[in-house]
Amino acid sequence: NNSNDKVSILMKEAECLKSKLEEERQKLNDVTLSSVADRLEIITYLNIKPRRVLKGHVSKVLCSDWSPDKRHIVSSSQDGKLIIWDAFTTNKEHAVTMPTTWVMGCSYAPSGNLVACGGLDNKVTVYPITLEEDISSRKKVVGTHTSYMSCCIFPNSDQQILTGSGDSTCALYDIESGQLLQGFHGHKGDVLSIDLAPNETGNTFVSGSCDKMAFIWDMRSGHVVQSFEGHQSDVNSVKFHPSGDAISTGSDDSTCRLFDMRADKEVALFSKESIIFGVNSVDFSVSGRLLFAGYSDFTISLWDTLKAQRVCLLYGHENKVSCLQVSPDGTALSTASWDFSLRIWA
Repeated sequence: NNSNDKVSILMKEAECLKSKLEEERQKLNDVTLSSVADRLEIITYLNIKPRRVLKGHVSKVLCSDWSPDKRHIVSSSQDGKLIIWDAFTTNKEHAVTMPTTWVMGCSYAPSGNLVACGGLDNKVTVYPITLEEDISSRKKVVGTHTSYMSCCIFPNSDQQILTGSGDSTCALYDIESGQLLQGFHGHKGDVLSIDLAPNETGNTFVSGSCDKMAFIWDMRSGHVVQSFEGHQSDVNSVKFHPSGDAISTGSDDSTCRLFDMRADKEVALFSKESIIFGVNSVDFSVSGRLLFAGYSDFTISLWDTLKAQRVCLLYGHENKVSCLQVSPDGTALSTASWDFSLRIWA
C-alpha cells in the first residue's frame, strides 16, 4: 500500500507543478499585441507593383526559392520541371526535367552553388549549378522518405539538407554520404512546410502539418521543444519572424496566425469574414512588420503583423498562389502560381 501512497503524493505534486506553470504562463500573458499596437501609425505608404512575369513552366508551379545572390530564382512544377531564372532579365538559365511529376519542394544552398528538390518520388535530389549546359548529369539522390517529399531547406550549410515529408516526419541528411543524421518524429499528419530559425547558430526549425499543428524542433536532439495549436485545418506554411522569437503560420482554415515563442501562445490572428480561401504560403518583410500571404483565390494579402489588419491586396495571378517569398534583401517579392507563372513584385 506504501507504493500507492507514494504514487498519489507524486500525482498531487505533478498537479501542483502544472497549476504553477499555468500561473507563470498567465503572468507572461499580460497584454494583447493589438492593444500595444493601437498607438502605432497605420501603414499607408506601400507602393508594390508587378515588375516581372516569369513564363516558361507548362504546368502548375508548386515551389520557388530565391538564390542568396538576390537575383536568381529556382522553381519547380507539377510536370517535373526545375527552372533556374534570372529574375531581372526573366531569362531561363537552366532547366532540368526530374524523373517524377509534382516536384513540391525546391531550395537553394547558402553558397548559391547547389539546388535541392523532390516530390512524389519520395526523394531529395541535389544538383550542382555549373556553367555546363546540362546540370542534371551531376545530380545526386541524397535521401528517401516513405512518402512524398513536401519541402526541403539547407540548414545554414551546403553539407546538409533538411526535409519534410508526407510520411509525417522531417529528416536531416548528410549530402556527401547520404546518411540520415537525425529523424524528427512527432507530427500525426503529413509535414507540409519547414523553416529555419533566423540566427546563424540556429539549431531550431519549425514545421507545419496536416495535423493542424506547428512544432519547434531542436535539430541536434530531434525533439519537439514547443508546439502551437489553434488552426482548424492543415498548416500549409510556416515562417520564423526575423527576430527569431515568433512564427507565422498559414492554413487551409483561411487564416494566418502569429505565435510568440516566449509567451508560448497565439498573439495575432489574420483573418476577415470575406476571406474564405486557404492560405498556401506566408513570409515576412525584413523588418517583420508586414506579413505576406498567398491564397487559393489567386490573391496576395499584406498584413500589418502588429495591428493584425490587412493593408494591401495584390491581384495578378489567374490561379491559386502556391508559393511566395520575400527576396533575401527585402526589396522584392516573388510569387508562384498554378497559372504556370511566377511574378516579381516590388
